[in-house]
Amino acid sequence: MPTKRIVLLTSRVGRLVIAALAVPAIQLITAFFSPAMASESPGFHAHNSLVLISAAMVLLMTPGLAFFYGGFTQSKNVLNTMAMSFVMMGIATLVWVGFGFSLAFGDGGSFQAIAGNPFQYALLENIPDIWDGLELNGLTFALFQGMFAIITPALISGALVERISFRFWCLFTPIWILVVYAPLAHMVWGGGLLGKDLDFAGGTVVHISSGVSALVLAGLIGSRRNWPSSVRPPHDVAQILLGTGLLWFGWFGFNGGSQLSVDGAALPFTTTHVSAAAGLVAWALVETWRNGKPTAVGMATGAVAGLVGITPAAGFVTPAASMAIGAVTSVLCYLSVQLKVRLRFDDSLDTYAVHGVGGTVGALLTGLFASAELISAHPAGTVLAEHGRAALVWGQFQAVLVAYGLAAIGTLIIASVLRGLGVRFRVSEEAENLGVDVQEHGEEAYAERVGSPNFS
Repeated sequence: MPTKRIVLLTSRVGRLVIAALAVPAIQLITAFFSPAMASESPGFHAHNSLVLISAAMVLLMTPGLAFFYGGFTQSKNVLNTMAMSFVMMGIATLVWVGFGFSLAFGDGGSFQAIAGNPFQYALLENIPDIWDGLELNGLTFALFQGMFAIITPALISGALVERISFRFWCLFTPIWILVVYAPLAHMVWGGGLLGKDLDFAGGTVVHISSGVSALVLAGLIGSRRNWPSSVRPPHDVAQILLGTGLLWFGWFGFNGGSQLSVDGAALPFTTTHVSAAAGLVAWALVETWRNGKPTAVGMATGAVAGLVGITPAAGFVTPAASMAIGAVTSVLCYLSVQLKVRLRFDDSLDTYAVHGVGGTVGALLTGLFASAELISAHPAGTVLAEHGRAALVWGQFQAVLVAYGLAAIGTLIIASVLRGLGVRFRVSEEAENLGVDVQEHGEEAYAERVGSPNFS
């Protein structure tokens, strides 16, 4: 009887082993003899997976930005500050799905230089299975690009915290995406006016557009009450560092995913990290030279400045060049922050000083450091080969001017129209004194704080 049991057990185990080996073998044989979709390359699934993962990483940057901005503000305003970023995950997504993607990447016909057809891919319909010119699923490409549309308007909020009406914010941003962001994305990445210029992942499209728009809105809304005498240190530096870490991590998807292919993605992943590191160290050294010690807030800001600077250049420059871009961008952003203080201009969290200035510097340095070999397949490669480095930098400067003009004029028009329609731009004086969290949301992050309306 024991012998029969052993034989039976061996037989069952043997059948399991055979089955375990047979299933993948059959799958391999089937895959070998079955014709793949004609439009799919052997690397299609790898490229698709990279971009889908990168899309999730870029989405994580928006909560990271919420933590980063929230740590800087007073405790009575932290929820409102974070909510202005968080709400974009809802509003911007719906706008992008509705008409934003089509405006940015549709065929604009006679308006191709400026914008795409808003109805071609409306509600993400009629998107091709394989996006033209790429080895990617069309929905993958649309989803990835949509994550940029989420974080870009969220960046603007940093200049307006502790005083802007949340209702105004929720009305302004969807219009801004359609009027400013989507057309600019089309001009750069959708075959439009700026397609010959270098912007790997959004120096003009993301950082200049958000920075300039923040500058315009900050000028319109005015400074916080009793500013700068009422300015206090950040309420939670640890939260700022947490936000910086999430942003740094997500930026690998932001820049690395913009390769839109596994092939060559190692370069933008590497240059992104090196530039952030150089920016962090450069800011710390400047602070040590000027003040005798580096600050954690300064190092975090320097890292972000380095990440902003490398965004337009990530896939076009060498790691050595990315180190220079990160350091130079960080130092110039530091100087712009100091200038803002001297001019007594209340760009609350230095949105223009870091993103506007950093995006501008990065765009120009991209022209200066771009490798001829790395841009040979890009229209800018022809400019470099036929007209030289100066012409390439001049083209970058022109692209910067277009981005500045579109962002500034578009923002001014949208804000003026909303205010003309009676939408309240700024919260009341009482709300600024008691805290925007309670006034705008009816809740607080720290209800036990001294001075809280809910504290007893």
